[in-house]
Amino acid sequence: MQAYKPILVIDDDVMILELMQDIFKHQKLETIVADSGLDGIKKFKKYEPDIVFLDFKMPHMNGIETMEKILNIDPGAYVIICTSHANLDTAVEAMKKGAYDYIVKPVDLKKISLLIDRIYRSKTLQEENTVLQDQLDHIFGKSNFIGVSPQISHIAEQIDQVAGTDSTVLITGESGTGKELVANALHYSSRRKTKNYVKVNCAALAETVIESELFGHEKGAFTTAISKRIGRFELANGGTIFLDEIGEIPLSTQVKLLRVLENREFERLGGNETIKVNIRVIAATNRDLEKLVQQGHFREDLYYRLNVINIHLPPLRERREDIPVLATHFLRKFATEMNKPVQKFSRKALQILESYSWPGNVRELVNTIERSVVFCKGKVLTEKELPYNFGSNGKKETISLQLPSYSLIEAEKVLIEKVLKETKGNLKRTAELLKISRGTLYSKLQKLEIPRH
Repeated sequence: MQAYKPILVIDDDVMILELMQDIFKHQKLETIVADSGLDGIKKFKKYEPDIVFLDFKMPHMNGIETMEKILNIDPGAYVIICTSHANLDTAVEAMKKGAYDYIVKPVDLKKISLLIDRIYRSKTLQEENTVLQDQLDHIFGKSNFIGVSPQISHIAEQIDQVAGTDSTVLITGESGTGKELVANALHYSSRRKTKNYVKVNCAALAETVIESELFGHEKGAFTTAISKRIGRFELANGGTIFLDEIGEIPLSTQVKLLRVLENREFERLGGNETIKVNIRVIAATNRDLEKLVQQGHFREDLYYRLNVINIHLPPLRERREDIPVLATHFLRKFATEMNKPVQKFSRKALQILESYSWPGNVRELVNTIERSVVFCKGKVLTEKELPYNFGSNGKKETISLQLPSYSLIEAEKVLIEKVLKETKGNLKRTAELLKISRGTLYSKLQKLEIPRH
């Protein structure tokens, strides 16, 4: 057993102090002793112990008074009251005021050992949870928004202002812009961050099951309902629910969703019990909800309930100054993960990345950098490692072929030979440009008698 800090024992009985020292010495734990409440407070300030054994009955300053002063200095201290059978009621009262536990004199070695072990296990778990929460904050917090553009700064400011509230947030933007990242940051920067965080991809749920998934159902609600099911809203109680692709929810379900947003209550499918929930709702969409409202595909009242606060993520092409910053970040990330020597981009490679239109936004950038790092052999990632279509700014290239006849076989042969020449015989890149597998390319080279360059 490894002590974090010395254990402090406060008691006006010298024999008790010596006994406790012997007990903790046997357990290889360092002990600090004090013979009065005043002396105990001084030593608590000096040594900052995690655990304090405190006699209830002492002259001048009793155990309750001493404990209150100790907990005022460090509310996280573990204070154990030592008392006699005659003072058990007072010991219980001390626990209500902040004591961790109590022991009855004469002290029992086994009980103290179990108590110390329980305290250190609890403290270790708390520290592990703190580390985990710090990691979650780092992974999902707003610090994960990388960029130097005014748009990114504005989004970070919005998250700061909104995270501490329970207001419903609608996150809008094209696919791949990072809407889920914003939702994560809102939850993990809020006071609900230690509570449940339930994510729902509405587009992935069939219309026949979406109501059951969101609100749950009772046994026998429909043919296949062989048991009661708890829905996502109920699972998120106390925490946050993130409704991604909210524009895909059918009109029949939108009515019930509106009621949850208005009153934070619903019934399970097939049930009569009204279930109340305390949740924060965050929604996201890449669709124009106002247009869907005009077309009659989305309820206007639901749209306004969702759009209390709107955070819009601009596409990557509208904040090009962030591209080199993001690209460099992901290059270093993947180089570390893959144990590759690549350290930076060539000037030409960065120019190509900055000029590309990025129709898939940040998600496409991440995939592109990962793929390029895989094929990079040196310390500098050059334009040769980037996909070929980047040279055309994401637009499909047009090519002219001088065909000897109308034969499809001849046309296929000419096309393969042309691409092979452009890729300087790189079969993998040739297969990628032709949109066929490498195995298919090998077969065609043999069948058409095309030599490998």
